[in-house]
Amino acid sequence: MPSLDKLRPQPDDRFAFFTGFLKRPREVGSIIPSSRFLERRVTRTAGLGTAKLVVELGPGTGGTTRSFLRAMQPDAKLLAIEINPHFVGVLRRSPDPRLIVHHGSATDLRPILDKHELPAPDAILSGIPFSTMPRALGREILRAVHDVLEPGGCFVAYQVRDVVEGLGNEVFGHASKQTELLNVPPMRVYRWEKR
Repeated sequence: MPSLDKLRPQPDDRFAFFTGFLKRPREVGSIIPSSRFLERRVTRTAGLGTAKLVVELGPGTGGTTRSFLRAMQPDAKLLAIEINPHFVGVLRRSPDPRLIVHHGSATDLRPILDKHELPAPDAILSGIPFSTMPRALGREILRAVHDVLEPGGCFVAYQVRDVVEGLGNEVFGHASKQTELLNVPPMRVYRWEKR
């Protein structure tokens, strides 16, 4: 297990996040990375301490990824799916052997899991901005999430706007929701469970 110092965000990672936002604002949900308060809330909401396989959609430069890895068991795996090639390069520098980084789209969850020979995930986490994508694409991502989740598994989305709530309720049924005020901007945290 790598030391926690190596898992903390590096200054160049924050710069990469900021420049990623400037280059592709529709793909990056915020101008600054998530706060440690939001990371803790998402970790607790998803129950990462007992999960064997977690999928993170849109990990960016890995601030949330490092937080999730700290909360996970030594034998668990985290599959991070990122569409931005620059962020993929940053993520692949992680020394944690539990992390699998995949460059691709969240719509391709099933083939990505098959490619890496991974079972159904216990939890899927997402910070990708559903409010800036076409609704049809958001619906397609949520259906892919629902299809691959382990029964009883959860999908947790942390968002500035509430677009994902309507889409998620169509696919999963009603969400539980919380708000994390100690984040810039404040974030809504939604949780759905696959029945």
